[in-house]
Amino acid sequence: QVQLVESGGGLVQAGGSLRLSCGASGRTFSSYVVGWFRQAPGKEREFVATISRSGGTTYYANSVKDRFTISRDNAKNTVYLQMNSLKPEDTAVYYCAAVLMESLRVVTALHSDYDYWGQGTQVTVSS
Repeated sequence: QVQLVESGGGLVQAGGSLRLSCGASGRTFSSYVVGWFRQAPGKEREFVATISRSGGTTYYANSVKDRFTISRDNAKNTVYLQMNSLKPEDTAVYYCAAVLMESLRVVTALHSDYDYWGQGTQVTVSS
């Protein structure tokens, strides 16, 4: 099993940047694909970005492509989400999630594929 804890959320003006971190317990973090999802008030949870076990494969939602960057440091058991050029519509609770994966290169954007979830961190972008 793995436990996930998000951090780095906060209030930022439109056009600003934030970096979210997803810290994981356990010594096998490199065996997990990690994804970021978000949920705005009154909306369903939506996919943001995902990264493969090795970090060599990433995939983004169209709404964040070219603005957000997902990365990981397996030695630190941490996945990051660098968010630039933030917009008010990026306001949401951001969750990281993990799923055990045999392949080094596979990623998944499906909410239902992930087995472990963090508690979330609030990101608020003011206009």
